[in-house]
Amino acid sequence: MKKRVLNRSRIRMIQGGFAFIPHRFLSDGFVKRLGPGELLLYLFLILVADACGLSYYGNPAICRFLGMNRCQLEHYRQILIDEDLIVFEAPLYQVLELPVGPVKKVVAADSVPSSSSSSPSSFSDLIDSLGD
Repeated sequence: MKKRVLNRSRIRMIQGGFAFIPHRFLSDGFVKRLGPGELLLYLFLILVADACGLSYYGNPAICRFLGMNRCQLEHYRQILIDEDLIVFEAPLYQVLELPVGPVKKVVAADSVPSSSSSSPSSFSDLIDSLGD
């Protein structure tokens, strides 16, 4: 099938900010290795990061935006670190260039810490929370 632009007046461009997810995140299987909480945190960090991948959002603000508690944040963050997708040195997060391939899974993505506060389960929930 030959590709063609469907709406030339609405071609996506990066303006005023920087957010980028390489296609390899999907095609090389990274996305399949993460549960909803890890995906939500990863997407948030990508959206708020600068061109070097750095985010200056503190843990309390991230928890507020994503509707999760500190224990959940720490759990999801550790999975992203184990997957070699981010590094964290308080208070900085850095989204890394994707590794050559997914690393061997150490932590199960579906083991989510229990909480009285549920975290958003969809990207639309994340986008809604960013508008608050």
